[in-house]
Amino acid sequence: MTEIEVKKTQESLQDRLAQVVELLHRQRVVEDLTHRQEGPHHDLVENLVHRQNLVELQRKLDDLHSADVAYILEALPLEERLTVWQLVQADRDGDILLEVSDSVRETLIADMDDHELLAAAKEMDADELADLAPELPRDVIHELMETLDGQQRERVRSALSYDEEQVGALMDFEMVTIREDVSLEVVLRYLRRLKELPGHTDKLFVVDYDGVLKGVLPIKRLLVNDPEKQVAEVMASDPVSFHPDEDAYDAAQAFERYDLISAPVVDKNGKLIGRLTIDEMVDLIREESESEVLNMAGLREEEDIFASVWKSLRNRWAWLAVNLVTAFIASRVIGLFEGSIEKLVALAALMPIVAGIGGNSGNQTITMIVRAMALDQVSTGNTSRLMRKELAVGLINGLVWGGVIGVVAYLLYGSWSLGVVMTAAMTLNLLLAALMGVLIPMTLARLGRDPAMGASVMITAMTDSGGFFIFLGLATIFLL
Repeated sequence: MTEIEVKKTQESLQDRLAQVVELLHRQRVVEDLTHRQEGPHHDLVENLVHRQNLVELQRKLDDLHSADVAYILEALPLEERLTVWQLVQADRDGDILLEVSDSVRETLIADMDDHELLAAAKEMDADELADLAPELPRDVIHELMETLDGQQRERVRSALSYDEEQVGALMDFEMVTIREDVSLEVVLRYLRRLKELPGHTDKLFVVDYDGVLKGVLPIKRLLVNDPEKQVAEVMASDPVSFHPDEDAYDAAQAFERYDLISAPVVDKNGKLIGRLTIDEMVDLIREESESEVLNMAGLREEEDIFASVWKSLRNRWAWLAVNLVTAFIASRVIGLFEGSIEKLVALAALMPIVAGIGGNSGNQTITMIVRAMALDQVSTGNTSRLMRKELAVGLINGLVWGGVIGVVAYLLYGSWSLGVVMTAAMTLNLLLAALMGVLIPMTLARLGRDPAMGASVMITAMTDSGGFFIFLGLATIFLL
């Protein structure tokens, strides 16, 4: 898809959201007007107007893809969201529940009764059920498992047995397997007898009679080779494969590295038990990126933008409390030098510059380190070299930009010694920012925590307190 086509798609989606919002607004306005009017046919008029608006809204929703409906639901306040959700066709409930974010899905499931949940879940594959099961009521899960056949039940249990960050929790069980001792013509006839191929089928999996993976047959090889050839002659015997207990994010990186669309999942004996597909990997990478952004801001989990005040408070209070403590420490650092600030008022005007530039530089370093750690580019062998590199960057930036602000301070206040102190303080604070920018995420990772968790909050606290202390301390020593 070209950039222009993507832009058109996005604009179209925004237009559709605007149309849905307009219909909801029109419905509220008309309902308000009919409520104010009195008359013998008041109830009839109100009912007709209500139905007319809902029918038009439902027609609009029926024309949308499930992912687009999910986007619209996420963009609406709770009351309007539930209004739209009630208008969605029942046979689409399952697809939409899988598309929306976890926080929005919680509100939709809470609005559904057990019968509706069962009907939606019955339309899902085993891997989709495993993704949704943790959020369903226990009695619904129990009743749902009883309605599945033996193979489906075993597949759901298998997927649920793995952690959500493991390959086994994301693998798909729908795939096409063939033998290596048959001709391509036989394979083609077999494919024609199938009603449809599983989604993202770019290769067929070659197994022996015990189900052990022998290789893969890419569809493009099947189509361009002589139909009389055997599968064993044209298959790839060394495909990229994964084990169900591997880290899912490592698998996603492999998909990106090798441009995969699907890949087999095998157990410790080499037996084919499922496959990974590109759509799951894209979703995983997006969720991981969103999680890192939230963690760096000190948010514990994804938050529904229209969640209740209490839920939002619970999600945000922890790191705000930490930030309050660090801000208090920074204020006490300033308090230590009240006498110096009283004697030289210029210090009060200049010290936020030192702290602000240090915080910005530290956040740049942390972002680079967290990204490198996510890509497994940081190891014990290159940590010291990485530290030296970041310190060198901090030193050069400090001397250059510290020199610039030092000249500005001299021109403003006519004191060359103040300019020198400003340059020295800026340089030392950027060195501190570089050091902390490397140490904070690495320390968090060593403690078994997410390297991005609250990193932005912590680096800002370090550079604020450190910047104030360095600048005011140097000014006290050399100027006063």
